[in-house]
Formats: sequence, structure tokens, C-alpha cells
Amino acid sequence: MADSDQVNGDSQHISSFSQTAQDYIASQLRLEADAREVLPYQFDSCTQPLGPLRQSVFACLTCTPPPASPHQHFTPAGVCYSCSISCHGDHNLVELFSKRDFVCDCGTTRLASCGTPCSLRHNAVTGRKGGVVGEEAREGNRYNHNFQGRFCGCGEEYDPEREKGTMFQCLGLGTMEEGGCGEDWWHAECLMGLPRQKSEGVSGKATMNGELEPVREEDEVEGAAAVQHEVEPPLPPGFPAEDDFDHLICYKCVDAFPWIKQYAATPGFLPAVPMQLNANDVVTDRSAESRKRKADDDVNEAQDTKKVKVNEEASSLESSVVDEANGNANKPRHTTLPSPPRGSISLFLKEDFRDHLCRCTDCFPRLARHRQLFEEEDSYEPPLSESSEGQAPASVTGRSVNSGSLLERGEAALSSMDRVRAIEGVMAYNHVRDKVKAFLQPFAESGQAVGAEDIKAYFAKLRGDEAGMKGKVVGEGGRESRKEQEGY
Repeated sequence: MADSDQVNGDSQHISSFSQTAQDYIASQLRLEADAREVLPYQFDSCTQPLGPLRQSVFACLTCTPPPASPHQHFTPAGVCYSCSISCHGDHNLVELFSKRDFVCDCGTTRLASCGTPCSLRHNAVTGRKGGVVGEEAREGNRYNHNFQGRFCGCGEEYDPEREKGTMFQCLGLGTMEEGGCGEDWWHAECLMGLPRQKSEGVSGKATMNGELEPVREEDEVEGAAAVQHEVEPPLPPGFPAEDDFDHLICYKCVDAFPWIKQYAATPGFLPAVPMQLNANDVVTDRSAESRKRKADDDVNEAQDTKKVKVNEEASSLESSVVDEANGNANKPRHTTLPSPPRGSISLFLKEDFRDHLCRCTDCFPRLARHRQLFEEEDSYEPPLSESSEGQAPASVTGRSVNSGSLLERGEAALSSMDRVRAIEGVMAYNHVRDKVKAFLQPFAESGQAVGAEDIKAYFAKLRGDEAGMKGKVVGEGGRESRKEQEGY
């Protein structure tokens, strides 16, 4: 009876620290699938050699920390998707999403102070890949406060854990130097000059005497479930529904290029949304009651003003339609547009807005400065990471060592070695692979668990074969073999 208990105990101990061959393979495939879902693109090539692109850009706050004050010198920089992973993967990164006409700054003078080299580009000094530092940065890149981790006209830092609601990216007619926003991301209420409504969280529940009660485990579970089902906060009154427009031009860019104002409330454009408050009018009182009262007053004022403006714009649009019906259809389109709205406004554009822009000899030079108004922009995306199942080796597909599965990376590394070392490596790999395959085959067929002791015993036996093989290679080649690192 005791012997039986001992056997059962050993079996349970082995099963708790072991897994079947099928389980191991399945777990590795799941890990690769999860990794590709988070990082869907290959990250073995920097986009710098491709020149200016509209592409995903990341700010590295480790290499370029935001200044402590506006008077402190700051050199902004952005890196491409591949460099954000391969060169700055362990740094504090902020995703800025798409920026047009941008060249990666990794390995350039803009990041010289941090000393982080680009590991993906060819080094002209060494003749090898990697170690690129101090290259001349492109002067044509344009930067805004997004590169400090700040967004919107309010300049808030974006915190994905606390941010609620949708932010909208401007088409970016103007750069910061031109008075525009440089493709900034905006809160809906900030576009309308309304105060930001933040959700201030506390860790605990208030008791009757005002003290905080510690959060119980069941409360945390309930809180997590509530967050999952939390409804997005509503858009401010007067702000267009998200499904009603495809693009946004913020009030900063409209002010920088006021000729675009005439298109408000015309085909392809929604009615203008006015920016009601000036920067000095932003509410600074932190009490909930005063914030609510101020917000309600501003909303009522915005609604009243908007009704007047919409009526004026509708009348102007009706007059222009009548004029066209009376024989003015052949005139340039901009001559039939209504009078532009007064004050600072943001424009919301429909999908077909480009079809309704005037392209006469007077208007064409204005449009020529903004190619995003001519046609839909394409954003560069690196090649997708492909599954290792059913793939040709990396040496065939042309992938580098930094992409693909572990098997593909190993094959790519072999392809970059000199021929003698590659042959020796393949011989050793094939030898070990055949041995391990023969060892695992019975376990895979029977579904039996592979115990830690089984593996240790097998590799102890296998080391004798490896030593014999190494001796044979050294004897035949007449060279000393490299010292293997222990523990592998």
C-alpha cells in the first residue's frame, strides 16, 4: 500500500512539473500568435532609406525627455515602428500614430545626447548593419507638442488608462510654424472651447464619517466588471456625431488658412462648429459645482450662437443655389460659396469633400500647398509578420535575423555565416534534432507526460554523443572548436 502511494505521489509530482509534447508545441504557437497580434508588422528595417513618408511615428521620452519648463531647450525627435521596437524597445515610448512627410530620426543628431544607436541601418564607417549614430537629421521634419507626449489644444499628457472618450486627429493643414496644429489629436470639448471633464479616481470607498474604507477583493472584481461595461461619455451638445464626418480641420488650421472657411455647410462639409472660449476664459475653479455651472452656461451660449450661424449659413447657401439656377453654374465654384462664418471655427468633412473643392486658376495654388486636400493619403505600413507554419525558411524569403519564428531566425543566422561554420552548425543541428525527435516521438504518440527527470537523463546521455561529434569535427578539420557557453 505504501509502495502504491509512493508511485502515485511521484506521478503527481512529475505531472505538476511536466507537459506533453503536444501541449508544449501548442503553447509555443499560441505565444507566437499573441506576439503577432500585438506587433503585427516586421521590425527588421528602418524606414529612413525610403525618404519622407506618412507613417506611424513614436516619440521616445527616454532619449528626449520633455522639458521641465517652456524656457528649457528641447530637441524633439521621432522614430519609426521598427526602430521603436528594435532600438528603443525598453524605453518610454509614446505612439503618435500617423505623421506625414516624416523621416525616422533614429541614429541621427536629434538623438545624439542619449547615445542610442540605430541597430537596423547600414553603418557606412564599419560596413556592417547597426551601430549608426550621429547621422545628419532631415531638416524637413516638422514637430509639435505630441513629441513631448502632449496632445490637443489643452496640452494634456495622454494616459490610456484614464482617458475616456474619443480623440480626433486633424488633417493638419498647417504646421506649428504656420500657426496650425501639425496633425494634433483633439478632445471634442476642447474644439468647442469647453472645459475638460475629467474623472478623478480614488482608491477606496467613502464611509459615513468621510474616511476612506479599504477596497475589498470583491469590490475590485465588481469595479473591473463595471469598467468593461462602461459607456463612452457623450459628445458635447452641438458636436457632430462620429458617423457624420470622416475628417476634421481644427480651428487652428482654419485660422492659419481662412480661405477654407467658405466651405462650411456646403456639399461635402458639415456646418461650422465655433470655438467659443479664448484660452484666458478656461475654467480654473476645481470645484465640481462651479465647473458644471460654467459648462452649462457655455453650452447654452454655444447652442444659441450656433442656431444664428446655421440660419445665416443656410440662407447664404440657398442664395447661392438660386444664383446657380439663374445661370451662374459655369462660374468658378468659390464665387458661388456663401460668406465665411465669423470667428474661429472647426470644419468637419465628409468622405467626398474633395469632389466639391474649387480648382479654378485662383484656388488651385491654395490647394497645391495641401496634397491631403487633393487625394486620400496612403500611410506606409511595414510588411506583415508571417506565421512560421508552412513558411519557406528565412534564407529563402529574405527575412533578416530580427523577424520570424525562432527556427526562422536560426536559419537566417546560418545563411549569414561563412560556409564552413554554416555546414558545421547544420551538422550539429541535424544531429541534435534527430535525437530529440526520436526521444519525443513515443511521448507524443501516447500522450504521456515528459517528466523533468526524463529530460535530464536523456540530455546527460546525449552529451556523450555531442562530445564525440565535436571531436570528430575537430579531428577532420584540424581546427580548435569554439568554447560552448555552459548551461545551454
